[in-house]
Amino acid sequence: MRRTQLRRWIVGAVAIAVSVLVFLVPFAFILITASKTTQGASLLGFSLPDKWVLWDNIVTVLSDRNGLLVRAFVNSIVLTVASVTIMVVLSAMVGYILSRRQSRWNGVITFFVLAGLIVPPAVVPTIWVLQRLGLFKTLPGLVLIEATFGLSFCILLFRAFVATIPRELDEAAVIDGAGPIRLFFRVVLPLLKPVIVTSIVVQSVAVFNDFANPLYFLPGDQNATVQLTLYNYAGGMAANQYNLLFADILLITIPPLIMYIFFNRQIVAGMTSGAVKG
Repeated sequence: MRRTQLRRWIVGAVAIAVSVLVFLVPFAFILITASKTTQGASLLGFSLPDKWVLWDNIVTVLSDRNGLLVRAFVNSIVLTVASVTIMVVLSAMVGYILSRRQSRWNGVITFFVLAGLIVPPAVVPTIWVLQRLGLFKTLPGLVLIEATFGLSFCILLFRAFVATIPRELDEAAVIDGAGPIRLFFRVVLPLLKPVIVTSIVVQSVAVFNDFANPLYFLPGDQNATVQLTLYNYAGGMAANQYNLLFADILLITIPPLIMYIFFNRQIVAGMTSGAVKG
């Protein structure tokens, strides 16, 4: 009995130590570097700053280039909310149909869903399509891109979770006179809350932190997202402003970190419920 408790204690201590090394140490390095002067940060050393100027660096980053970071936050929030809304609604519908209605097309649809996870996106053809639609260099165009790239993951989550909902609920709702739309939105969708929260949090962080898609499909300062603002301090004449670069990274890191802190239990519940019950 004591050996079992000792093993659990050792495993727990190792897990905590690994978590500290993987998560807390990099965050501490970001915070310390963001608090230094330009000269102190240029050394990239893991040491306390001689002079704490974190607030001054944050103010400089927020006001630099006529408040580019503030505009970027607005663009990123609009992009994230719109993209994740489309993802959740469409993937919930598709996942429900794939789970409830068995047909010869299910295998084909599942193949394309899995292909969306495996096949990498083609940048040049996508730009050509957006140009033909008049959506290149526009926020709505990037919203469609982000929503499309995240659909496959969400569809698989919803499909697995819908399989855990008894079919008798659908039959009872139909007997009471509910049509397909009312059945889905009034009966099924409220039961999908755990996987909805999981999809929202995971995809929101993914879209908010996306760097490549805004770089390719939404160029220009007016359309900049938060990740693209790192270019201000990571290249050219500003390559040695590591204090401002890490202050920018610190501001960008806070929203996803808050989401994971408050919704980590819901994320685990939504990811595992389908696998356990289905």
